[in-house]
Amino acid sequence: MPVVLRYQEAFQSAIGVPVRLVAPNLPDWRLSLGPSENPFCVLVASLPLGCQACVTAQASAQRGAAKRLGAQQVSCLAGLTEVAVPIIAGGRHVATLLSGQILRREPSERDLAFTIQMLGGGTQAEDWKVRLREAYFATPVFDAARFQSLVQMLKLFSIFLGDTVGSAAVSNSGEEPPAVASAKQFVQERMSEAINLDLVIRHVSVSRFYFCRLFKKATGMTLSQYVTRVRLENAKILLLDETLRVNEVGRATGFRSIPRFNALFKEYVGMAPSEYREAQMAHLVD
Repeated sequence: MPVVLRYQEAFQSAIGVPVRLVAPNLPDWRLSLGPSENPFCVLVASLPLGCQACVTAQASAQRGAAKRLGAQQVSCLAGLTEVAVPIIAGGRHVATLLSGQILRREPSERDLAFTIQMLGGGTQAEDWKVRLREAYFATPVFDAARFQSLVQMLKLFSIFLGDTVGSAAVSNSGEEPPAVASAKQFVQERMSEAINLDLVIRHVSVSRFYFCRLFKKATGMTLSQYVTRVRLENAKILLLDETLRVNEVGRATGFRSIPRFNALFKEYVGMAPSEYREAQMAHLVD
């Protein structure tokens, strides 16, 4: 999903550590976090005991997230912390966000020496030890406030992804007829504008009767229903920004009548926009 790649890039730029979207099942091997992974962890994982310690820590984080259905932090044998946050869609745990490894306190030579001893790295070449030391002292150190920001961003994105998975019907599919895919993109790009059937038909250049029948068959919705659903899905995302008032969210997503926005949102989501915001914010601070 392109949105996942963009988030991973933004997360690393803002927080300073990588993040990876992983399947909900527990792997039997160590999960790499890509080219931006902490070099210290890569070097530690080159040792048999180090690799096993990494697998154990990652499995513990994912198991805890799945059991609690909430954020789970664990520390590995080397003293580094990583966070796992579950993605919930339709009441099911469908995936997990796994953060890169960080330190929660300043590293010391004593801690490094103990880690090398515990992991059986004492017999490694001096060049390996030099690189390990450099990587260890270059590991990001997060104080309480910065660590809370890391967890908060992971939670926010997990909510967004859960909603995205749950709203797959409003996304584009490569198997859809070109006119349907083009219409969907047209709606998504102009969500905040006035959209009607005539505008969309002119854009896709097919007859009204043919388009209505084709769109309903492909999506299970009329164009009007689809437009409303796209706007409501985007409203759910904007409501996570507490700096925006509910009426601002409604107008930003194309609703000209705020009472109608409130009514449609409650009908679709099961609660009023303000209640939805409160519920999501309460989830974030659990």
